[in-house]
Amino acid sequence: MIGIIIRMLAVALVLTVSDAGAHDSATYGGLFRSRDLGRTWLNADAGLFLSAALSVAVDPLDRAHLLMGTDLGLMASRNGGQSWMPEAPSLIGGAVFSVIFEKDGRSAVCVTPTGVFRLQDGNWKRSKTPDGAVPGRTLATGAGAGRLYLLGRSRLFRSEDGGRSFDSITGAPHGRGPMTGVAVAAATAEQTAETLYAVIDGRIMASADGGDSWEARGTGLGPEPVDTLAPDLTVPGRIWAAQAGRIHVSDDAGSGWRSVGKPLPPETTVRGIAADPAGRSLTVSTHRGLYRSENGGDDWTPREGVLPFHLEAGPLFRVPHDPSTLYAVFSRTPYPDIWRAAVDSAETAPRSGSITLKGGLIFGLTLLAIVAVLMTRFTLTRRAARRSPSATLAGPLPPRVPSC
Repeated sequence: MIGIIIRMLAVALVLTVSDAGAHDSATYGGLFRSRDLGRTWLNADAGLFLSAALSVAVDPLDRAHLLMGTDLGLMASRNGGQSWMPEAPSLIGGAVFSVIFEKDGRSAVCVTPTGVFRLQDGNWKRSKTPDGAVPGRTLATGAGAGRLYLLGRSRLFRSEDGGRSFDSITGAPHGRGPMTGVAVAAATAEQTAETLYAVIDGRIMASADGGDSWEARGTGLGPEPVDTLAPDLTVPGRIWAAQAGRIHVSDDAGSGWRSVGKPLPPETTVRGIAADPAGRSLTVSTHRGLYRSENGGDDWTPREGVLPFHLEAGPLFRVPHDPSTLYAVFSRTPYPDIWRAAVDSAETAPRSGSITLKGGLIFGLTLLAIVAVLMTRFTLTRRAARRSPSATLAGPLPPRVPSC
């Protein structure tokens, strides 16, 4: 119960300024939307002053229904981001690194440092997960009905029941280093099944059987670690990837790669990639804002204005049923730091239960004491205010008689 109060108070801190003015992009993180594939942007988090927006999902049946993962929990909007409310704050707390709607729009799934949660018929419930599934980095929808993929701390998991439960994928490569990214590309005319991609130890691996077997897909890439990969929603078989500040593209499902344009500024870490079908208009999110190119990457321009260019941008979300619409999330705190804190929290939570409970009780008693003091002061003030008018109506006080 105390934990619920603490979570609700944390969310309340965000909502207390919901009637304030415009979003200050120079100070806060947040959510932004583009209707023209990244050329222009507007705020999509009206009334919120967020420290970190981490993920976003759009209902495929209602584009005005948004779910946004933040460092304090999950938020929901039913009007395209004009107003927001906390979603299940008594259950879902902490950093929400990934949130998705299923393709039929009937359910949603999110992952936090403490668990995986599923929305069905308006209610959120905890999913069944094996060890290592949380904290989770990424959720991805598969082609089959009810199939979801979850990238946990460093391993991959699969659900065949819409996220109600997850099982470890035993065929995932081991001993190659951590798995840091996962994505799913729909089957092409030459393929009979979806392709599951993963970044393992900085290299791209692919599976055509749901993760049971894997093969390398990095011909044409350099030796540097891959930052991110993104299947193209508009061109079947096309995959984008970023490596050491350079953008690469594959038109054969990752078998061969070629570099695109010129490199981004030195030491740039790319978080997300979106492009038009011709590959000329490119938008990338990085650890320092967004960049855009109108000539296939030959020239890169930082996107400023309403966007907080100096803050860290997360993965880009491209709306599947409206590919020209992009969402970008920004955070004041670097994402690696938020992830590290989530991992530390997951590791220490089982060992500090009694301490956490004691601290929660102390916090609750302190909160009750503060409320009691404020109520007492309010009551005394009201009584004093009532006495003052009656004394005035009774006339002036008699003069004091000097004592002898």
